[in-house]
Amino acid sequence: MAQTSINWVAIDSDPRFQRLHSKKLAFLSGLMIFSLIYYFLLPIGAAYYPDIYRIKVYGVVNVGILFALSQFVVAWGIAFYYTAKAKDFDIMAAELVRDAEKIGAK
Repeated sequence: MAQTSINWVAIDSDPRFQRLHSKKLAFLSGLMIFSLIYYFLLPIGAAYYPDIYRIKVYGVVNVGILFALSQFVVAWGIAFYYTAKAKDFDIMAAELVRDAEKIGAK
């Protein structure tokens, strides 16, 4: 079986890989920042603005309960959004994988 040698340094310096890495890093950083802010709004709001969270919406359901439940919806939304956006990253990565042996070949 023939052993193929992949030049990882050349792949790392390839502009397509750099573009993929920077786009993915920016996208994931944005999602992480949004997720952390949204997550910590619940305990911060409950601690510093409890009157807002006590507002009754319907029966025993108040704003605090709805906000806590909305975190599940937002988490699922983020997961679906990432899944859709990851297809673009997969296309970019597949191009690199296809050309991996050619990149940096002498």
